[in-house]
Amino acid sequence: MSSATPTLENVDLENDVFAERVPHETFALLRREAPVHWYDWPHGKGFWCVTKHADLVAVHKDTETYSSEVGATALEDLDEEQIVARKSMLDMDPPAHSRLRNLVAQQFTPRTVRTYEAALRELTQVVLDRALPLGEFDFVEEIAKELPIRVLARLLGVPDADTGKLIEWGDRCIGNTDPELAHVLHDSPESDEYRMLPFRSPASLDIFEYGHWLAEQRREDPRDDLVSKLVHAEIDGERLTVQEFDTMFLLLVVAGNETTRQAIAHGMNALMEHRDEWRRLDEDPDLLRKTGADEILRWATPVLHFRRTARRDVELRGTRIRAGDKVVVWYVSANFDEEVFDDPYRFDVGRSPNRHVVFGGGGPHYCLGAHLAKLEVQVMFDMLLPRIADMEPTGPAERMRTNFTNAFKRMPVRVTTR
Repeated sequence: MSSATPTLENVDLENDVFAERVPHETFALLRREAPVHWYDWPHGKGFWCVTKHADLVAVHKDTETYSSEVGATALEDLDEEQIVARKSMLDMDPPAHSRLRNLVAQQFTPRTVRTYEAALRELTQVVLDRALPLGEFDFVEEIAKELPIRVLARLLGVPDADTGKLIEWGDRCIGNTDPELAHVLHDSPESDEYRMLPFRSPASLDIFEYGHWLAEQRREDPRDDLVSKLVHAEIDGERLTVQEFDTMFLLLVVAGNETTRQAIAHGMNALMEHRDEWRRLDEDPDLLRKTGADEILRWATPVLHFRRTARRDVELRGTRIRAGDKVVVWYVSANFDEEVFDDPYRFDVGRSPNRHVVFGGGGPHYCLGAHLAKLEVQVMFDMLLPRIADMEPTGPAERMRTNFTNAFKRMPVRVTTR
């Protein structure tokens, strides 16, 4: 933690802060003194910050009070037209959410995910065989981003040659507040032209267009992949609308790639900083499967927050929340809550219990890809660590300018193989 001493009067949760680091001292202050805190957001109507683990879980489970219908990822104030145009599975409450989720849920059950392990190991082998002989490289570019996108391509039925396009478009969407990544910044006047699109990003159009091309192929030649399932699926006797297909395809592309990439990158960064924990995994490889992967996920917390909107007046921890208020649940705070995690700022690959909320706090929106993401982390480090005698940074890791994801853009390293 930093030695800085923030006050409730100067809480700053803007993108520039997170481009430097996660402001853990600010979240510690909020948990201690104002666990339900009103934040005067400079870009629109303010919102309530929910920072305690127990409150985050309560909000997630109470969809009758805290709705996703007005936008789960957007802090901005959306009008009715935008809400309808952008609506994805994330932006729905049951039962509509459940109907869409059930179309693809079977591909992500624990039993199904276990059958992917051999393929994951094969893909990881390819990634490591290509990257490690380089000696010095960008860990994000050569390793962390490679496994998730290759897995995603297999699930969606995307040709391997097209994975680079999906990464670029996804980065432009998720990095819509980073001048290096976004062609049109989210808060720029130019973004009004794209106000109906997810993330206000023109890259959404590229993803939609690619999805249409792939869908057309699967209509004529269905295969055992998620795009074929979506193209031929029916809900109450009706095929998915173009908008439903578009937003589902975009969600799978962005969420299925960026979050696991960051878990892997943060995991390696943590092991380089905490050499004693790296030695523990070397000496007891089973620890990775038992507890280590969950600690990597907690430490990384790839998604920093999500939004809900109060349907009715409600009281949370003694604070009155009005109907229509935005309620932002901060996973990166809940995952370091001192009431839940002993010595939370210690990276401990043997941590047990570990009630992290990386994948949500339960309820209907619990992350669809949770089991797959955890297995990808396990497989990557299970295969990477035995092959390297050492890895060290050759420069500072560079972070994305965003308060939505805990994202490294670059992480230069030097590796010594065994």
